[in-house]
Amino acid sequence: MTPQAPPAALLRADCIGDSAGGLTFDVAARRSTGAALLVLRRRVGDADATADADTVSLPLAPAAEGRLRAALPSSVSLPEGRWDAYARLSDGRPRRLVPGVTDLRSLAERTPSGLLGHVAVRIPYATRQGNLTVRSWLRAPHAEAVDLRHASGALTVRGRLYGTRLVPGADVELRARPGQGEGGADGSGVRRVDVTAERTEFAFTVPYDGLAPGLWDLWLRPSGEAGPVVRLARLLDDVADKNPVFTFPRARVRTPYGPVEAGPYYTRDNDLSLAVAPVQA
Repeated sequence: MTPQAPPAALLRADCIGDSAGGLTFDVAARRSTGAALLVLRRRVGDADATADADTVSLPLAPAAEGRLRAALPSSVSLPEGRWDAYARLSDGRPRRLVPGVTDLRSLAERTPSGLLGHVAVRIPYATRQGNLTVRSWLRAPHAEAVDLRHASGALTVRGRLYGTRLVPGADVELRARPGQGEGGADGSGVRRVDVTAERTEFAFTVPYDGLAPGLWDLWLRPSGEAGPVVRLARLLDDVADKNPVFTFPRARVRTPYGPVEAGPYYTRDNDLSLAVAPVQA
């Protein structure tokens, strides 16, 4: 019987974020005899990824004994989605990377200027299988949910807008997801909320008592009816998946649809939404 070859050792990559939004990957590997690359592949089904999946290749250069380094500066475009990380060394076969030490403190302290008209965010994380993946967001413009507060059966949101300006008449639009309830009080599935705005800072309050049971997505209209809509989200920190980390209590209120429990939550893409559930008798 031919003995089986031992499994290849796991390749670990340390990740460090910088204040500009870039990432550095340090891979624990011997010096490659040929060209070595760190390869990022966007998963099929994310945004507009093709069947072959988008690929970004970064050179891995010797950084120290037993270490190879690749840099992903903020100037390199990384379309929105989930990018699985591989290393291709001298044997030419891409090998899946696993996370090592991760230092993303600078991402949590980052405040983008917004002068480029967009906000780019990249956060490395460990998948359920223990592999290294980078979650990328590219929003143009972007409405960041900075602070959420419950009070008297309503949600108050403070936020900051990047990439465009707030003008008089700005408001927030709540959209009921299809099949998730009866929609707004007028049956349209859309509710509008006035916004208090100053330059790029905004605030608004959503009373729960006018919302039908279902899921409601929040969109900012920086120019009111005349301009584009911008999805509210929380992106500017070091947490790749906000849903299990940022949890909020539910408020019990009476509505024309009966008593409900309502509160905010972050979606799989870290967008801000509201859940309104009927209270069972």
